[in-house]
Amino acid sequence: MGKKRDRRVTPSSNKGGEQRVELGDSASSNRRLAIIFVLFFVVSPAISVLVYRIKYAATTNPPDSYVFQRGLVKADVDFQEILAENSKVSENTSHWHYTYPVLAYITPWNSKGYEIAKRFNSKFTHLSPVWYDLKSQGAGLILEGRHNADVGWISELRRSGDAWVLPRVVLEAFPVELLTRKKQRDKAIKLIVTECKDMGYDGIVLEAWSRWAAYGILHDPEMRNLALQFIKQLGHALHSLSSARNDKQQLQLVFVIGPPHSDKLQKHDFGPEDLQSLSNAVDGFSLMTYDFSSPQNPGPNAPLKWIRSTLQLILRPTGNSAQGPAHKIFLGINFYGNDFVLAEGLGGGAITGRDYLSLLEKHRPLLQWEKNSGEHLFFYSNDDNIKHAVFYPSLLSISMRLEEARSWGCGISIWEIGQGLDYFFDLL
Repeated sequence: MGKKRDRRVTPSSNKGGEQRVELGDSASSNRRLAIIFVLFFVVSPAISVLVYRIKYAATTNPPDSYVFQRGLVKADVDFQEILAENSKVSENTSHWHYTYPVLAYITPWNSKGYEIAKRFNSKFTHLSPVWYDLKSQGAGLILEGRHNADVGWISELRRSGDAWVLPRVVLEAFPVELLTRKKQRDKAIKLIVTECKDMGYDGIVLEAWSRWAAYGILHDPEMRNLALQFIKQLGHALHSLSSARNDKQQLQLVFVIGPPHSDKLQKHDFGPEDLQSLSNAVDGFSLMTYDFSSPQNPGPNAPLKWIRSTLQLILRPTGNSAQGPAHKIFLGINFYGNDFVLAEGLGGGAITGRDYLSLLEKHRPLLQWEKNSGEHLFFYSNDDNIKHAVFYPSLLSISMRLEEARSWGCGISIWEIGQGLDYFFDLL
């Protein structure tokens, strides 16, 4: 998500036991931190550069991908090359390299995303502008956000491409009242369906699970069942209607799900049983495999091993059922990064592509490839001589995540396209 991106409300945990950076309050802890970072992020990349160059070159190098043709997808990239090449893209912006579904998020506070959606329209199958919130209002409900809707932008998209437009709706209404009262459930569904019909949308992306987890209702089997029933009811209501553009196409429901927060599923986690339960009513699941680290626990944005273990947990067989429907998963890929402070007090946070390029220009850093996470990073010291670590996606890190998704037969979801570098889209 970027500088103003949504902060997801999720229970705290160790997120699968991946190696983390422990920070102390003393000078000695800072020295230990520096040693850990040197060993973890400096020594191992020296070995991994050759390994990944050989291994990855042998897997998926789309021969007609412009960035592969120019030899830019590699571990040993330098800042000068990124600054010189990031804005250069293939003239053929309509050619697909990733053939599974691609869901792209666009935020109102980042206008670049709207332009990217039009420029690379043909590379996306689903576009989700972040426009709506469904809230409690007294004893009733209200759907806020139509003022964000850009009808002209949607018209431009549809003149030049076939991507479905599914605005995101965040379900902020008080969950106990909503889920236990039939009138509230019916009202919520009516508000959403009516908005889709009035505005000519192709469906919605619904975010609710993380809110319900934060309220603690998912530990209660009865409430959890009501939550699942609500999603099914909404899905069936949308599927009963046809798209305004194509009467043979039903309105779609994509449901946002968070990754498990440890190597074993917790009661509040969305698991394989939930996936199987909803698979007939939901057209896709937007899996948020990012935000692994934080200013309190600095590190990579989305370690590849963690992504893989998340898919294994969510898609594992249940009972007599086969593996979960991987084709309905949109594997989350972040196009934002993080600039973490490595000192007492900590700090830092998300950065966009523009921020990243500014840091490269100012500090001229040495970029390092970290094989354990499959991400690039660099260090710099600010004007007060405080050390920072910056993690931001690269062509290689994105390519590896695309290959992981491809190996499972998954689509991908990008948060969010206005925060990436232009040449990222040559990989899609």
